[in-house]
Amino acid sequence: MLSTPLCLPFFFLCLKTAFSSSSIHASSFSTRHLCSREEALALLQFKTSFSIDYTVSDPYYCEPNYSKIDSWKEDIDCCSWDGVSCDNVTGHVIALNLSCSHLYGKFPSNSTFFLLKNLQSLNLSFNDFRLSKIPPEISQFTKLRHLDISFSRFSGQVPREIAHLPKLVSLNLSNLFTFDFNTIYFYPSDLILETTTLRNLVQNLSEVRELVLSGVNMTSVNPRFFMNLSSSLTTLHLFESVLRGNFPNSIFYFPNLKNFYLSGKRNLTIDLPSSNWSSPLQRLYLGDMDCGRRLRESIGDLKSLQFLSLHCNLEGSIPASIGNLSQLTYLRLSSNNLSGQILSSLVNLTQLTFLYLSNNHFSGPIPTSIGNLRQLTSLYLYSNNLSGQIPSSLANLTQLTSLDLSNNQFSGPIPVSIGNLRQLTSLALYSNNLSGQIPSSLANLTQLYCLYLLNNQFSGPIPFHIFTLPLLEYLYLNHNQFQGQINQFQQNSLIHLDLSNNRFQGSIPNSIGNLVYLWHLDLSSNHFSDLVELDMFSALQNLETIFLSDNNLSLRMSVNANFTLPKLTDVSFSSCNLSEFPNFIRHSNGLQSLVLSKNGIHGNIPEWICEKDDLKILDLSHNNLIGKIPNCLPKSLLVLNLQANYFDGNVPFGFPEGCGLRNLNLHENQMDGLLPRSLVNCRMLEVLDVGNNNIEDTFPHWLESLPDLQVLVLRSNKFHGFVQSTKENPSFPKLRVLDLSSNDFRGRLPVRYIENFKAMMDLYRDEGSLEYMNVSSYQYSLVVTWKGSERELEGILTVFSSFHLSNNMFEGEIPDVMGKLSSLKGLNLSHNNLTGQIPPSLGNLTNLEWLDLSSNKLAGKIPDELVSLTQLSVLNLSNNDLIGRIPQGNQFNTFGNGSYQGNLRLCGIPLSKSCDGIGTPPSSSQEKDELWRFGWRVVVLGYGCGVVFGLLMGYHVFQTGKPKWFVFV
Repeated sequence: MLSTPLCLPFFFLCLKTAFSSSSIHASSFSTRHLCSREEALALLQFKTSFSIDYTVSDPYYCEPNYSKIDSWKEDIDCCSWDGVSCDNVTGHVIALNLSCSHLYGKFPSNSTFFLLKNLQSLNLSFNDFRLSKIPPEISQFTKLRHLDISFSRFSGQVPREIAHLPKLVSLNLSNLFTFDFNTIYFYPSDLILETTTLRNLVQNLSEVRELVLSGVNMTSVNPRFFMNLSSSLTTLHLFESVLRGNFPNSIFYFPNLKNFYLSGKRNLTIDLPSSNWSSPLQRLYLGDMDCGRRLRESIGDLKSLQFLSLHCNLEGSIPASIGNLSQLTYLRLSSNNLSGQILSSLVNLTQLTFLYLSNNHFSGPIPTSIGNLRQLTSLYLYSNNLSGQIPSSLANLTQLTSLDLSNNQFSGPIPVSIGNLRQLTSLALYSNNLSGQIPSSLANLTQLYCLYLLNNQFSGPIPFHIFTLPLLEYLYLNHNQFQGQINQFQQNSLIHLDLSNNRFQGSIPNSIGNLVYLWHLDLSSNHFSDLVELDMFSALQNLETIFLSDNNLSLRMSVNANFTLPKLTDVSFSSCNLSEFPNFIRHSNGLQSLVLSKNGIHGNIPEWICEKDDLKILDLSHNNLIGKIPNCLPKSLLVLNLQANYFDGNVPFGFPEGCGLRNLNLHENQMDGLLPRSLVNCRMLEVLDVGNNNIEDTFPHWLESLPDLQVLVLRSNKFHGFVQSTKENPSFPKLRVLDLSSNDFRGRLPVRYIENFKAMMDLYRDEGSLEYMNVSSYQYSLVVTWKGSERELEGILTVFSSFHLSNNMFEGEIPDVMGKLSSLKGLNLSHNNLTGQIPPSLGNLTNLEWLDLSSNKLAGKIPDELVSLTQLSVLNLSNNDLIGRIPQGNQFNTFGNGSYQGNLRLCGIPLSKSCDGIGTPPSSSQEKDELWRFGWRVVVLGYGCGVVFGLLMGYHVFQTGKPKWFVFV
């Protein structure tokens, strides 16, 4: 899912405000008394313990290329040093603020730094102490009231001595922060707070008001210990602290609590109280946990609440009382299971600037009264079931900068009035049912830098003004029905441009070559035509991905062209009428995906492909490539698709240990020799297709140990022998497509394998999400015999399953266990020597769409159980020895004569042969009588024909004298 840019530093600003409001400011100092020489020397020695590294402090918060200790000079009063504050009367150092000082190095435990006995405030945040332990000597600061060592890469156990700071008012050990609660920034750390330390801390710190432990590992801590904190507590931050169990909801009864942040790893619960909430509460965040399922009406009692974010498995509807929170500026209820309509009572929240209701099950229209929330700057309603048209009243939200209504069921056009939102920087309406043309009023959105309209039904041409928006960086119009030609681009700010899967035609505008900041370009699956000189992209030196596949283009590179795109990672030029490898790719050393399928490229695979150490996807299928497949192909490959070329020789044998291949497709070449045993080193292999070659080998039972193999195609080769395993319990644990057709396999059907094809038995247990097999968005393809004809599937559904053993020499009966493969879509056992009856258990294959048992020696009746195959669209039982009445009902009423021809003793619809008087198969004596009568009829007919033929030939011989050898007899 696309994420629209947002920068809302609420969480961190809350921390900064909380601590700065109760700290002694480092900028306030007095020259009335100079600081003592002893303390100045202690600080200077402390300075020498570290180096300055301007890369270690946070770039979002800290001033770059500046360290406070740069001002620390021996000949200057230390009370005037940056970050140092002194007492106005005694001159003692009482506050040290070295946050964002870019300090780098191990924190000394025996430093003279601990001689600052009068220190009341210490802030070491946003430095890098290289996973040092928090020194126990910190307990020597007995007058310390404010301690902030957050985001400084301390690690290990929090020392129990930290509880020996009885005057501590604020303590911050956090190692993470977030701007918008979508992205969490962790500072590498491993601070652990154990139960004993926490118990002593909450008991001894009787004056603590602000406690921030976000990101600290407290797995072993019982949450109930926090209830022993001082009643004067105003701030408690336990964001991502890995707490477990039930957190007592009596925390909400603390009389002075204003800020409470709590989240876990879904192993934490808290019950929202039904009444008596702490009235001063101003900020409440509960995330990644369970908070009692329902949001109670009592939430409306928190009249001082300004910030509310609840992501804790809430169900039901939003209580109407939430409209009473008149001070609320930030409301986030996203990623719950809330349902119903969006309440009109929300419009009472006139101070609201941020509203997040995304990832729920809200339905119905957006209330038109939402236009009353005139202070809104961000509105996120994506991923719900909202419907109807986008209300024009949104145009009243003139302060809006971000609007995301994607992944809903909105229909109709974009309202023209949306052009009134002149402050809008991000507009996301993708994955709806919106239609019509883009309104020209969008030309007013001159601040817009993200426009996401993909996956809708928009039509018509793209208005010219879209290409003139001066700040636009992200333009996604893909998967619509846009048509016409593309105008020339009038701006060069674009970073991402995706116009794929539309109906654009004409030439690609050459102004694309001026988009020098472009990273991503996708124009695939349109009707663009004309000759494209690849040189037009030579100036796009920031380009990482370029997709031009499936148009009517002819790509060509000028003879004298000599350029490269150094940052290129993904190239897709499928069906682009290429005759050779594009030369500019040669020097793109970071190439990860190269798709050049369905062209006319000829010759050998160039050697430079072997030098692409990061290459993961290589698709050269459907070309005219010849020669041998080189053994030097990159070991990084996940997909190698060389289908439908003219490669010959052996399959490369050098698959090393740790081979990461997931898809190897060599279908339809001229490969011979053996299948390399080194393929067992490719433990992640999902698809192996070597069909339509000349490989001569036995069944590769050694592949059965591959844990992820799902598709195995050996069709149309020279495989021979028995299909059997050497193991007691053969595996193929995930195999769901098996094609062994048109080989020389013999013996009985592989019952032991069939019994263990678990993936063919239960693929449909989870039908909620139908997905295609892929890696890095590259979809696998597969050639199958689909309902009697060969075709190439452009995508392989993860629930597709087929079993194809036709055109071999298998014999014996079809085993009953075949009826357990309930996920099968196709079953083809035709053109073998199978005998016996069709097992009734095949009626259990309720997902079967085609069944071919033709050209065997099957006997007996067609089981009535097959009538239950209600998805069956192709049935072929021809050329067997089946007898009796053809079953009727369901799909059997749709099959024609061709499904049964060659079975002389079948009768009933659709055959012309009636079953009248045929209740049971004839007895053996009746069969003999029939054969006797039939035999004499043949003799008599033959005798009569022979006499006539003899007379005619005799007359001819004696008239012509030919043949002479007969005349002379």
